[in-house]
Amino acid sequence: MAPTQTGIWGTGESGAVSIVVSGGYEDDEDYGSVVVYTGQGGRDAATGQQVEDQAFIRGNAGLVRSCTEGLRVRVIRAARAHTKFSPASGFRYDGLFRVESYWQERGRSGFLVCRYRLLALDDSRAAEPATVTPLEAVAGPAPRVEITYQRIIRSVKEAHEYVCQVCGEVIETDEGIRYAEGAHIRPLGRPHDGPDVASNILCLCANDHVRFDLGVLVVDDDLTIRRVKDGTAVGHLRLGEGLSPDRGQLAYHRSLFQG
Repeated sequence: MAPTQTGIWGTGESGAVSIVVSGGYEDDEDYGSVVVYTGQGGRDAATGQQVEDQAFIRGNAGLVRSCTEGLRVRVIRAARAHTKFSPASGFRYDGLFRVESYWQERGRSGFLVCRYRLLALDDSRAAEPATVTPLEAVAGPAPRVEITYQRIIRSVKEAHEYVCQVCGEVIETDEGIRYAEGAHIRPLGRPHDGPDVASNILCLCANDHVRFDLGVLVVDDDLTIRRVKDGTAVGHLRLGEGLSPDRGQLAYHRSLFQG
């Protein structure tokens, strides 16, 4: 049975079934086909102000599970959110979204809040699609900027000879084709607005790409790789010829998972 007084329906075991974009949290951002959602908890019941840090528990953990398992989330908008994407009255179901990423940051009131970036799976259900990154364009031919973006990623992978900068392994097919993934240090799109430049991209294997994006691993300014859970150093980031990651972007990535 669905709860009647919560913005997130779900648990860490099963994932999140739905969220309500109601304007209840001051850090929420609604761009139509993109929602930057604030987790639940830490608010004063009387004033609605944030008075405590949030944690990845209960519904917040449910959205994490939805992210890691690729589970779809129903998004419902409430009129009281008072944005141009809100319905005129009551509530409106606006379709299925996927949780692209999650992190923690200090909100407007100075407390740690759990944050999630959700992307609409069907832009026709959103009130107005938001142009966020080239890869999220909803119509038309492939823009020139997307081609440039792909070339930058390819150049980074070639500079590292498709060797993972974290574990040092390379994936190679029987035909001799090497495979690696380009991982943005500071994510693209709102609210992060990371740049499409080589210094903001790492060459990683698929496993370490997931570990990096989900905050299992972070990289210090001296390029030491650490596990966030216990702070243990697990290695040193490998550098390709002529390439070095932007330390400012590494610091931004750490801040998403270390508060």
